Amino acid sequence: MSQAIQKTLRDSAAMRWTALLLLALAMFCSYIFMDILSPIKDLMQETRGWDSTAFGTMQGSEVFLNVFVFFLIFAGIILDKMGVRFTAVLSAAVMLVGACIKWYAVSEGFMGSGLETWFTNNLNYIPGFDELGVSPFYEGMPASAKFAACGFMIFGCGCEMAGITVSRGIVKWFKGREMALAMGSEMALARLGVATCMIFSPFFARLGGEVSVSRSVAFGVVLMCIALIMTIVYFVMDQKLDAQTGEAEEKDDPFKVSDIGKILSDSGFWIVALLCVLYYSAIFPFQKYAVNMLQCNLTLTAPDAGSFWAQESITIWQYIIMLIVAAAGFASNFQKKANLKYGLLGLSIVALITYCYMGYMRQTAESIFAVFPLLAVLITPILGNYLDNHGKAVSMLVLGSLLLIGCHLTFAFILPLFKGSAVGGIIIAYATILVLGASFSLVPASLWPSVPKLVDAKVIGSAYALIFWIQNIGLWLFPLLIGKVLDATNPAGTSPTELNYTAPLIMLACLGVAALLLGFLLRVVDKKKGLGLEEPNIK
Repeated sequence: MSQAIQKTLRDSAAMRWTALLLLALAMFCSYIFMDILSPIKDLMQETRGWDSTAFGTMQGSEVFLNVFVFFLIFAGIILDKMGVRFTAVLSAAVMLVGACIKWYAVSEGFMGSGLETWFTNNLNYIPGFDELGVSPFYEGMPASAKFAACGFMIFGCGCEMAGITVSRGIVKWFKGREMALAMGSEMALARLGVATCMIFSPFFARLGGEVSVSRSVAFGVVLMCIALIMTIVYFVMDQKLDAQTGEAEEKDDPFKVSDIGKILSDSGFWIVALLCVLYYSAIFPFQKYAVNMLQCNLTLTAPDAGSFWAQESITIWQYIIMLIVAAAGFASNFQKKANLKYGLLGLSIVALITYCYMGYMRQTAESIFAVFPLLAVLITPILGNYLDNHGKAVSMLVLGSLLLIGCHLTFAFILPLFKGSAVGGIIIAYATILVLGASFSLVPASLWPSVPKLVDAKVIGSAYALIFWIQNIGLWLFPLLIGKVLDATNPAGTSPTELNYTAPLIMLACLGVAALLLGFLLRVVDKKKGLGLEEPNIK
């Protein structure tokens, strides 16, 4: 009888990794939409009148409801009460609704409509929020940015709900198995969405030689429909698993407010949460400005209109090569035969060099920054496997913080020195972006698998929700701050491709310094309390 019980879907490696793939593909689509306007910041200013403050305010609005209406806390409660599968489908549906609103806000149909007039005349003052200086709108903010912010808020509720749901789902399917590898692999695949966004958002915006920013967002909306389908398929798989095991997530012990008190009273939890907010605040807000930062610090000369490198089909080929980099590099981690392992690794490296060469020849900032997740895809499984078998999670967090600091300081002080050098500047940019992506891979592989070691399984959904809520404070604040700092440190009327990014980059490097100090503190607390954060997940 015991053998029959053990033969469940999650005992099959193929089935549990299929469940992971469905969740990861949904997050892949959400990551694309999250940054869909980031590589076309300059076009938003030219076609919709969004200056850096308007752009940053809209980008920060994604997490506004999660932070100030505490939606993420409710999401954690919903997750603990209703289970992974229900919450996964709900989050995808909410993201799709928000994505549709944001698309209409930047579409030509919104321009000149009665809705545009209403948004122009309203939401210029929000009682309470304005006094606290945290309003998601301000007087003079373009109507399209206001309405887009409303849609992005709704999308953000679904996206962050999906984030904690995926984390809980991985724990459910992989606890006692390759959990760190699974979490790292999910984030590696999801972050390919960043590269996809950087390549295809400008491609669709400029398709056919006519600029239309709404086409980029429409592309994201289609992907959110696909994400909803993925979560529905996962729903069916998860339901079968519960039927096999007799588990019923919906019948967990009732949620109690005192559970949150237990979580918040743990010093180890607080250090991990603060590490999360500092580290993610130095990465995600930066992504929203990274393409524009490269436009301002690199000497880029567009290829002649009739040349081979100016063809729209090159975008497709470059993306295919990027997928080869990711797929071959990722697959090399799972090969037991040395010749196959190193053959795939070699293919990945050759494809990466080819991709970088194509990015140089195309002379576009978005194709250069698109290498951001590629090294992470290669090394995240390695890190996850190492953590599962050897531990050292806190040490990896410390290393990630050091790399983060170095990368932002390089962008701030070294990259501008090469502005007159077409080759040197791009080499520095590629190297720094790849290292930054690698440092980012250290976080999901080491941070998220540590949370189950800090809290009881019954409230793990709420624990993830609290961490995400604290993280969201930074994700709301820093896109806004970067925009305000840019407008404050650059003369009015400065071209969107000639901004000075030194001050915002120093600010982000300071976040890395704070994360580094917390990493050392976490190591002390881990040794004192015996949390086991440096110990392997598989015992």
